[in-house]
Amino acid sequence: MTKILIIDDDPDMRLANRLILEEAGYEVVEAANSAEGLEMIKADPPALIILDVMMDTTTEGFQTALALRSRAPNSEYEAYHDIPIIMLTAIHDTTSVRFGPDEDYLPVEAFIDKPIKPDKLIATVKKLLDK
Repeated sequence: MTKILIIDDDPDMRLANRLILEEAGYEVVEAANSAEGLEMIKADPPALIILDVMMDTTTEGFQTALALRSRAPNSEYEAYHDIPIIMLTAIHDTTSVRFGPDEDYLPVEAFIDKPIKPDKLIATVKKLLDK
């Protein structure tokens, strides 16, 4: 079974997304913050990560994505560089600035606003896992 890691500080969002993903046949594991999620990635890497932006800090998700995508030779996350990341966030509700995937500044495969419709989540997950 394909494993997906959800990193989000909102337990209701984790539950909602977990139920959608499990119904579609995925195994789901959860982390309440980036530190916990990064440890889980090192212990048992998932096939895909769903990552919130605003957790303990307003940019925690951005920092996590940058750490996972770092090409630095001494990066402790180098082995996980190719795990697809979906950034799921409500940040566009709190700022007029718009974000999207960017290889240098926001190295994720998809950027989706919360709340997400179940069919869009599943379609995005399938698309990224099929690559």
